[in-house]
Amino acid sequence: MSQESLFLDAGQSDVKEVKPKGRLGLIITGVLGGSLVALYAVAAPFVTPALRKVCLPFVPATSAQVDNVLRVLRARSGTLVDIGSGDGRIVIAAAKRGFQASGFELNPWLVWYSRYRAWREGVHRSTSFHISDLWKVSFAQYSNVVIFGVPQMMDQLELKLASELESTAKVVACRFPFPTWVPEHTAGEGIDTVWVYDAKTFKSHLQHGMTRKTTPEHTDPSDTHT
Repeated sequence: MSQESLFLDAGQSDVKEVKPKGRLGLIITGVLGGSLVALYAVAAPFVTPALRKVCLPFVPATSAQVDNVLRVLRARSGTLVDIGSGDGRIVIAAAKRGFQASGFELNPWLVWYSRYRAWREGVHRSTSFHISDLWKVSFAQYSNVVIFGVPQMMDQLELKLASELESTAKVVACRFPFPTWVPEHTAGEGIDTVWVYDAKTFKSHLQHGMTRKTTPEHTDPSDTHT
């Protein structure tokens, strides 16, 4: 056999050895690519809300926070809404206390999980969970409102709730208080503190403020000049 033939045979042998490695690389690349796509599909609903101008990050309520919310509302009944309901623990706990409870959450995965938890806990008939932006929803029908907000949104939420809620409603703020409202009382301490607000009080303050802005200043006739 000539040296040329030996060289060609050796080259073909090398090619045959490289092909399996090439296929393995393609398979690994495909698996990694598919994994990244799947990860994005799962993570996107969690990440997208954080890209909004004002968002409610998902930080699960502690057991003490849940207990404090229920404690300050122990004399209350009727409808309850949790704004930014997360995994549904406030809504589910309230339903067990007799409330007809609803949760509004922008993250669809958390809403579906909350519905599953409510079904598992046996309170699915007295709970409801909605995928919705809180700024696009009216809370006028609720007599009890719970909010785990962030400082950047609390002043806007003051105006929204004051204009929508009935005067008999109560609002419970967790983690951060409202900037101008005066709470009736508080419960808990540290990160577990909750602030309770009476709608009659903050609605009257809003109306008083609007009256002051729209009423022209008094002019003494003696101050006029001819």
